[in-house]
Order: sequence, then C-alpha cells, then structure tokens
Amino acid sequence: MEIAIALVALTVGVCAVAAACDRFGWPTPLVLVVVGALAALVPGVPSFSLGPELVLNGLLPPLLYATTASTSLVDFRRNKTATVLLSVVLVVFTTLVVGWTTSWLLPGVALAACMALGAVVAPPDAVAATAIGRRLGLPRRVATMLEEESLLNDASALIALAAATSALTTQLSPWHIGGEFVLAVVGAVVIGGVVAAVLALVRRRIENPVLDTALSFVAPYLAFLPAEAVHVSGVLAVVVTGLAMAHVSPKVQTAASRVAETLNWRTVAFLLENAVFLLIGLQFPLLLAGAAESGYSGARVVAVCAGVLVATIAARFVFVFAASGFFHAVPRLRARAWSPGVSLLLSWAGMRGVVTLAAAQLIPEDVPGRDVLLLAAFTTVVGTLLVQGLTLPTVVRRLAIPGPDPAQDALAAAALGDAAAAAGLRRLDELLTGDEPKHLVMQLRGRSKSRSHAAWERLGRPLSDVMTPSVVYSTLRLEMLAAERAVVVQARDRGAASPEVLQRALADVDFEEALLDRLEDLEPLAPDRALAPRTAGDGCDHLRVSVGRDEATQRWGAPPLECAECVAAGTAWVHLRTCLHCGYTGCCDSSELRHSRAHFTATAHPTMVSAEPGEAWRWCWVDSQLG
Repeated sequence: MEIAIALVALTVGVCAVAAACDRFGWPTPLVLVVVGALAALVPGVPSFSLGPELVLNGLLPPLLYATTASTSLVDFRRNKTATVLLSVVLVVFTTLVVGWTTSWLLPGVALAACMALGAVVAPPDAVAATAIGRRLGLPRRVATMLEEESLLNDASALIALAAATSALTTQLSPWHIGGEFVLAVVGAVVIGGVVAAVLALVRRRIENPVLDTALSFVAPYLAFLPAEAVHVSGVLAVVVTGLAMAHVSPKVQTAASRVAETLNWRTVAFLLENAVFLLIGLQFPLLLAGAAESGYSGARVVAVCAGVLVATIAARFVFVFAASGFFHAVPRLRARAWSPGVSLLLSWAGMRGVVTLAAAQLIPEDVPGRDVLLLAAFTTVVGTLLVQGLTLPTVVRRLAIPGPDPAQDALAAAALGDAAAAAGLRRLDELLTGDEPKHLVMQLRGRSKSRSHAAWERLGRPLSDVMTPSVVYSTLRLEMLAAERAVVVQARDRGAASPEVLQRALADVDFEEALLDRLEDLEPLAPDRALAPRTAGDGCDHLRVSVGRDEATQRWGAPPLECAECVAAGTAWVHLRTCLHCGYTGCCDSSELRHSRAHFTATAHPTMVSAEPGEAWRWCWVDSQLG
C-alpha cells in the first residue's frame, strides 16, 4: 500500500508541477528539482535513495529509446562530426579536467576516484536542456545537436566511469582503456543492429496496434540486456536500435501502429523525464547528511562542490570554443564551424540530470570521501539547472539568434504536402480502369487536394481575418460529430445496444474527429522580414530566371488587395497570387474559382509569387517547385 501511495503521489506531483510550469512558462526540470528538495524537508516524508540499478537499468533505456523516436538518422549522419566531438571527446576532456580539479581540492582521495567523479558529471542531460530550450525557441541546429549529443554521451561517460573505478584496484594502461572503449562501441553497434533487424522483420508481420506498441515497450531492453550481458555498452545498443527502428518504421509498421506507439511513448517519456527530476530533489537531505558525516570540514566540502561545478561548466566552454576555432582554421572544415552565438548556446545549455546522480552511486563505497563526491555530483546537477537553466532565457534573448519559424515550417510542410498529394493523384491515375464509380473517384481526388489546400491556407492572412474553406469545413464537421456523439451516448444511457456496438460507434466518431484537419494561426512574422523559403528553387530553371516579389512590385506596382474576377463574379476568394511574368493577381487553389491556376492554364506563364502580406515565396506551375 505504501508503494502504491508513493507512486500515485509521484505521478500527481509531476502532473501538477508540469501543468503549472506550462501555465506560467517556468522551466519544468528546475521547478521539479526544487519541489522535490522542499518536499524532502517536510517531516514525515520518507528519505529516498536513487539507486543506480533503478536509473541505469530501469529508466535510462526507455528514455533513450523515446528520444531516438524524434531523431532523424539523416540528421544524425549529417552532424556526425559534431556529435562525436561533443559526446565522446568532450566527455573525456571533462572527465580529465574535473578529475584533476577534484584531486587538487580533495587531497588524500585517489586520483582514479576523482576521475570517476569527472566521468559522472561529464554528460549533460538533453532532456533538461531541450525542455527549457524548446520553450524558449532554441535554434533548431542547437536543439538537434544537444539531443544527438545526449544519445551517445551517457555511453561514453559510463565507459569512462567503468575504467576509472577499475583503476582503483587495477593498473590500466591508456591502450587497455582505448581497446575496451572500441570493443564496447563495436559490440553495442552490432547488437543494436541485429536487434533492430529482428524487430523490423517481426513488426512487419504485426497489424494489431496494441501488440505492436507492447513490443516497442520491450525493444530497448531487448538491446540493452544482451549488450550488458557481454559487457559492451547497453546504452549505445539501445540508441542504435532506436535510431534504426525510427528510420524504418514507415516501411514496417501500419499507420495505426505508428500513431498508437507515438502517443503511448509520449506519455511514458513525459512521466519518466519529469519524475526523475523530482526524484533528484528528494535526494538532497540524504546526500547532505552523508557529507556532514564524511569527516571533512564544511569549508572543504563547499570548496569541492563549488570547484567541481565551475570546472564542469568551464570545461564545456573551453572545448566548444576550441573546436569551433579549429573548424574555422581548417579550410576543409570551415563550413561546419559554429558561429560564436551557436558556440555560446551550446556551451551554456549543458545542464546535468539524473544519469549523473545515478552514475555517482557506482563509485565504490569504500572510497575515502565518497559522500563528498556524491554531494559534488548533486551540486553539479542542481547548480547547472539553477545557474544555466535560469539564465538560458536571457542568453537566448541577448544573442537574438532566430529560433524555428512556424511560418517557415508551415511553408515547407505545404510544399511537401503538395508533392505528396501529387504523387497520390498520379498513383490513382495509374490504378483507375474506368469502371470505378465517378463519384468515388471525385471523392478520392477531392480528399487528396483538400488536405494539400489546408496546408497552404495556414499561410497568408490570419485565420481570424478570413474563414478559409478548411476552417469552415472543420468547424461545421466538428459540430456534426458532436451531435453524432450525443446520439451514441444517449443510446448507451438507455441501454439501446450492446456495449460492443456502442464502443465501435463511438470509436468511429472519435477516429474521424482525431483525423480532422485543424488549422491554427501562425506566429506573426517580424515586420522587416518576408516569408520565403531558405533555398531559391535550385532544381527549377523557371524559378532560377524568374524575378522576385520586390522586382515584381517595382514593375507592376503593389498587388491588389482582392481578386477582381472573384469580386465581379460575386464569389469569395481565400489567398492571392501574382504572376511573375505579367503581374496578374488572382485567387489561390483553395478559392472556389481558382483564377491564378486558370491564368496559368490560359497563358502558360510558369511562375507566380504569393501576394499575401509578409510572404515572398514563389511557385512554379510547370515543375511544382517551391522557390
């Protein structure tokens, strides 16, 4: 009963704190640590020790697997140089810096034990960094590098920790440590790849979303346990399996299975990620009591904790800026160099997390000063969350590096959706025999086009200013579905049908509502910047030789604020497009009469530009190319 109460209290506490942080814009990991520390000081709250087995064997594999689900293998390959530097070389560098600093501040403690502490505090926790950073709009490149760093740095740190603890009792040469590292990496990659291949074969034959999701829950352990059994990196094996499965999932899973798995893993990751920070705070009284009984003076303990914190932060700064300088100095690598602003963000977003505290418990209990080392690890976790976590918003604002632009993302998504819809329509034409009902073919074409149009309708004027066709459709259909659901619920209350029939009827309504296109207003663009793609039609000759919006405005004047032909016909228009060859402005494909497309059909003028305020993207009718 006590365990059940503790689990319920932990879950309710996590949900309550996370909801409050979302409501007020607070950094969730930092608040959870503070709440946990305060709760641990309340009389009657039992002391809690975060054992390494629970975190490293129980919580870390699913957390890493959940992170890989949102990581692109293509991006991972593209950033492999930066990832290896941050997750391997930086871990070793931090281990050495912190180890030597600790040895100097804590004489009498073996250097190997100090190096073990260095390995413990070396890996940043990307959950903490991205949880704070995404709320602030961290540049996507920085957020991606932090996430990819976190996939490998835990493995590097645990291997370094194992070498350091072994050095306490055995004389190890650098060659021996390097050989063990290579063996751990190669073995983990092989095991992770084999597990991923087997899972892909099995999941290709599973159509039940429940069974498929259940299999995904054990996937990280299927990679972790065999790797640990043969003494290679289980953490890295999980990462390899997760990256491979995320890459092949569109080919081996049904759509229903991917939707169910994504939703369930989001829930699991939310609870685990936030619970561990609350558990970190609950450790505070126990660690403080252990340091008080260590035999060292309070001043010495404070000096060690502060020194380790400063050394950990400084080591990351020195390494990141040195790596950036090296990239700038080598012509062949100059394109990969980080700007000073990106380097500063990467350096400052180095918050530590639960792996640091769990790994610290692996330091042998007979090591002199172990309690001080554990408290130093805790201080590093909380200190980086407090110092860096609280000041990261200011750093992001001061650097003024643009974060992800929702409008740019919407433009790219609309172009990609248009290409996908065109491929679907081409496949439909290949399959049609002429015997299909005409109204059915019209429905198939209309559904494909309407989804593509809905994406384009997110651009242009705010939805509060104009009711686009997709908005009207969604609004009316939601009301219809609400009425349908009410009838099903009334039938349930009257007992008019069996539970199975009622559940299926309700599921049909819910499923359609979940799939319904919903449009939201985009964030407003900066007044001095127009919405345009980052690349300018490199694959299209028409766009390459065509003028831009500014030149078009100089030639033909500012575009009109309405579609003249729609006004004359007495019909509504949605968004406006201007021909880049003659200056004609007409309505878009989401409009009823589609005058812009009709103009292209009549004149064969290949390119147009959006005439909506704040937009400058162009489109080639011939090649269906955005530019």
